[in-house]
Amino acid sequence: MATLAMHETPGRITLSDVRENPKVNAMILGANEVMKAMGYTEHGLRHVGVVSGITRYILENLGVAGREAELGQIAAYLHDIGISVNRIQHPSTGGAIAFTLLNEMGMPVEEIVPILSAIGNHEELSGMPISRMSAALIIADKSDVHWSRVQEEDKTKFDIHDRVNYAVQKSRVEMDKETKVIVLDLEIDTSFATVMEYFEIFLSRMVMCRVSAKLFDYRFTLRVNGTTVE
Repeated sequence: MATLAMHETPGRITLSDVRENPKVNAMILGANEVMKAMGYTEHGLRHVGVVSGITRYILENLGVAGREAELGQIAAYLHDIGISVNRIQHPSTGGAIAFTLLNEMGMPVEEIVPILSAIGNHEELSGMPISRMSAALIIADKSDVHWSRVQEEDKTKFDIHDRVNYAVQKSRVEMDKETKVIVLDLEIDTSFATVMEYFEIFLSRMVMCRVSAKLFDYRFTLRVNGTTVE
């Protein structure tokens, strides 16, 4: 996919424009309500904000700046809006919704297209990294595991996803340009969930992160409680 121009142009739709759009935020809040009703972890404004920030961090460390990095953040902010319809096939649904919203806001189609492909390919069961933007979004999304995402208040009702997320006290993505390694650094309270349980539910996501990092010619590794897991 062609690299987008790095200069800024007055009148372009910015990340701030997207974040301040009431329809966008209504879709994100609606998506989280669906996930909460189904017993899943948080997929609302906190999640998309975190994923958007990590996406930009990855792209900027790869030397991607300006407009392309901002479009990556916009894709990250919108990546789960399809869940407002249904969790199943939400990347495709989300792409369709994102096109409607961004087109309505006045974004040119040549900028919308890479956003749609990033949204449409971010899930491990149906997608794959097809661009730098897409790969950065995948790694950012799959790296957001944290106790604050748990929406079930009664710990006696925690399922494995709740327990694993609740066990993660700290989560941080780090990039080393010299060794070309992307590290997901986790601090896990093993009194709530074991490291093995983490892999039980996140293995396919970590594999997708590894494939995504390879697109940049990087390696993806985990560091759990100070121990690196290759």
